[in-house]
Amino acid sequence: MTTTVSSPAPGTTPGAERTKTKRRSGGGLGRYLLIRALLIIPTIFILVTVVFFLMRSTGDPITAALGGKLPPAQLAQRIHEAGYDRPLFVQYVEYLGALLRGDFGTTFTDNRPVTEVLVTYGAATLELAFYALVIAFIVGIPLGLVAAYFRDKPADATLRVSAILFYATPVFFVGLVLKLVFSIWLGWLPVAGRASTSSEIAMQTLENKTGIYLIDAFQTGDPEVIGDVLSHAILPGIALGLLTAGVFLRLVRTNVIGTLGTDYVDAARSRGVSESRLLRKHAYRPALIPIVTVIGLQIALLLGGAVLTERTFEWKGLGFQLVQYLQARDFVAVQGMVVLLAVIVTLTNFIVDVIAALIDPRVRY
Repeated sequence: MTTTVSSPAPGTTPGAERTKTKRRSGGGLGRYLLIRALLIIPTIFILVTVVFFLMRSTGDPITAALGGKLPPAQLAQRIHEAGYDRPLFVQYVEYLGALLRGDFGTTFTDNRPVTEVLVTYGAATLELAFYALVIAFIVGIPLGLVAAYFRDKPADATLRVSAILFYATPVFFVGLVLKLVFSIWLGWLPVAGRASTSSEIAMQTLENKTGIYLIDAFQTGDPEVIGDVLSHAILPGIALGLLTAGVFLRLVRTNVIGTLGTDYVDAARSRGVSESRLLRKHAYRPALIPIVTVIGLQIALLLGGAVLTERTFEWKGLGFQLVQYLQARDFVAVQGMVVLLAVIVTLTNFIVDVIAALIDPRVRY
């Protein structure tokens, strides 16, 4: 019997071939990341442009905010002083220039720089999104594994229906039910707010306060303040987190079932490996890859749900303040907040794409 062994091309060595392959792979990753980074600029530009013209489609911001509250002459003077009587394209170019300088404008209702509003309330929304993601991971991933393990059994059917309910039920309705049960009936948790008055006073005395109450609570070193902040975060975190947990549950279930049907898992099963060990050792990690790839989309979902969640629980973040400015028809503030949220979603998607490309070598252009 004759065995034919292919030899490397003349002038090359196996080591050189491996090095060349690695370079091609690294080049593919670098090209992918570069393209994804360059796409951020037109994406943000389009989002900013759409938001600007949508806001202006109802008229100038001063008329929207103060129309009917000022005499026509004073209103016209305010419009002229702000430059809103100039051509729309001129306003648009000036707005882009101001954004490049980090100037989002000044609110009409309370005369505050929009950047100050974003810094003040953005920390609260970031903290709420963090709590929601923690709940989504804690609930969605384990239940997805359980559903895959009991595939096509009553437990699986129950969890699949639960996932649909998590995703489809309006977040404000979930929040109201949670408040009714755990705050009104049982009295276990606070009804609303981010912390009690005494805890907020204790955190305000800090020299390096961050605006993220959990971090500030740990800086005080007071267990009562930490417990108070966490107790206020439980219900809004659950209400918003269940929205994403339903997505994670279905994704993990689908991908674990797909992994359990692969050849290498069948080979391990034929060697007598138990199903629980197959689930833990062979199917768990591959099922997490799609979770990473959809986190960027879920961040957008969380930020959208944060508007209703913050309003329901009086959690004073960007969503809560956005509703206040919408009611006051302060379109400058609304425009600045929407642009910031759009930028956050775009950058988050880029970071997620980078992580996914590092985890899964198949993610390339």
